[in-house]
Amino acid sequence: MKTVLVILGFICVLGLVISLSKGKEDDPLKNHKFTVVKTEAEWRKILTPEQYKVTRQRSTELACSGAYWKNHEKGIYKCVCCKLPLFDSKTKFESGTGWPSFYKAIHKDAILEIPDDSFGMSRTEILCSRCGAHLGHVFDDGPRPTGLRYCLNSVALDFEKDAK
Repeated sequence: MKTVLVILGFICVLGLVISLSKGKEDDPLKNHKFTVVKTEAEWRKILTPEQYKVTRQRSTELACSGAYWKNHEKGIYKCVCCKLPLFDSKTKFESGTGWPSFYKAIHKDAILEIPDDSFGMSRTEILCSRCGAHLGHVFDDGPRPTGLRYCLNSVALDFEKDAK
């Protein structure tokens, strides 16, 4: 019986090691270099507690609670951490989810998409490509022309209204 337990333990440890090493090889951030890098203390100084919790700790604001989910003004949505332009109001749509939703990023290189299997779900997380801020998730149930729904946290965004 003792031998069986030792063998099972060895198999579990071996499986964990293989799993961890595979995860690092498949890490989509492995070759990405963020150009805005700050310490946790520096982020805490420039962000509100809620902004820090969402953008740096990958939390989510409550649905229908954010400043921009019902915003209909024309302008550009930027990363709250580094001010990188991310989404144009021209691509914003009413998704009915309670979060601001867009069907297209300003530029494909503005965001990073990484697998997110947290909470027993298989989703795609989106990050700011400049500073790594958690923005939200992207789903494939959006409108034409892309069929995508970038579902964002308002607190992860700054809005710059068009000057007109």
